[in-house]
Amino acid sequence: MKSEIKKQIKPLRLQGLPEDLRQQIKQARRERGWSQRKLASLIGLPQPHISAIESGEVVPRFDTLLDIVRVLGQDLLLVPRVLVPAVQSLIRAHKQPAGSEEQPLYAVGTEEPTREEKNHDEV
Repeated sequence: MKSEIKKQIKPLRLQGLPEDLRQQIKQARRERGWSQRKLASLIGLPQPHISAIESGEVVPRFDTLLDIVRVLGQDLLLVPRVLVPAVQSLIRAHKQPAGSEEQPLYAVGTEEPTREEKNHDEV
């Protein structure tokens, strides 16, 4: 029975963290004004390991990834795929400077509604 289950479950090994996640880690580190060496010292890793994680050469263990994101004031969160656009919109809104132009919460782009769409909304 166990062998049947193992045949159906194929391990998926990442070749590296997804590019957007690596960029978010790097951006958060830079926003704090930290070097890779500073980040590494805060979580007890050598600087080359941080470099390898940011470049995608190394996939960190889950607990290491948690340490990195939490030291950077972030967190990992499981979000149903259907809600990802809403969460991304909330993150974008949080990053906007105060007093910037307000956009709809679930806006996909910055396109203005057509006259027909405006009239439909007013009805």
